[in-house]
Amino acid sequence: MTPHEIIIGYARKFVPLSEEEAMQFGAAFREVKINKRQFIVQPGFVARSRWFVIQGALRGYVVGDAGEDHTIQLAIEEWWISDYNSYIFQQPASMFVVALEDCVLLQISHEDEKQLKAMNHAFETFFRILGERSTASMQRRIISNHTKTAEERYQYFLEKYPLMVERLPQYVVASFLGMSTEFLSKIRNQKVRRKS
Repeated sequence: MTPHEIIIGYARKFVPLSEEEAMQFGAAFREVKINKRQFIVQPGFVARSRWFVIQGALRGYVVGDAGEDHTIQLAIEEWWISDYNSYIFQQPASMFVVALEDCVLLQISHEDEKQLKAMNHAFETFFRILGERSTASMQRRIISNHTKTAEERYQYFLEKYPLMVERLPQYVVASFLGMSTEFLSKIRNQKVRRKS
């Protein structure tokens, strides 16, 4: 399948699209290839696009005052990524978004998304559903971070995203779960010892 066929298939999971609508929708996206360690969003610059991942993995993170980084978002195939506060309000970004692997992405600009939404109710519905799902996911993550132990957060992540645990560097998983790499190592070693 081509990248544009993939995103059309993805959109059809949420809204029905005629062939003409599917072509209009797909045409709004531009295929981009980025290299591992390449940044697509940086603080201080407006995120003028959002990206749909065809192949690869990315992370969005912020750097605290003490220099520690905190992973806010992860994205693998068929996930979206951007600095959404910057993208939605077209103001300077506060996050970095970087490729963890070589990536193939479909990029849509803020302007093209606005035009799609104005053009067709189905497109507007699709992007609304994305926003609702993203908000619900962020809420679950915030609640988990406030109510679950580090071990419970890791166990949930392991069960929900087993391939990501194998695929992503340990420091990224640790940062996403709100713990140090050393603490995550300790949790993983305890799990291995319990199995033995």
